[in-house]
Amino acid sequence: MSIRFQADNDLKSVIVDATLRREPSIDFQAARRAGLDHMNDEMVLRLAASQARILVTHDKRTMSRHLASFLASGSSSPGVLLVIPQNAPVRDVVETLILIWADDRPNDWINLVTKIPF
Repeated sequence: MSIRFQADNDLKSVIVDATLRREPSIDFQAARRAGLDHMNDEMVLRLAASQARILVTHDKRTMSRHLASFLASGSSSPGVLLVIPQNAPVRDVVETLILIWADDRPNDWINLVTKIPF
């Protein structure tokens, strides 16, 4: 099974668009397509987990804390990728996402929070 990504509302849509332009076969769901507009972080984490999608976000401030609570409740997460800094070159972020998608397995990221680009 391939890695699948879920963008949250904080992630710049240009990252999703550029990733899909560069590698159309990646399963990367935009926040709007997933209906995340009025969901809080806990709901977004739950949705990503239920669909086995690694969450991709710029939200370093609250998402790490909410993930810790989510995991403490006994839930499991496919993982969270924090795109930091927010002004990281889109090209670098896209390259990192494609590298993760091409070289890793979903189990490699379970319950992890990782800053990208590397």
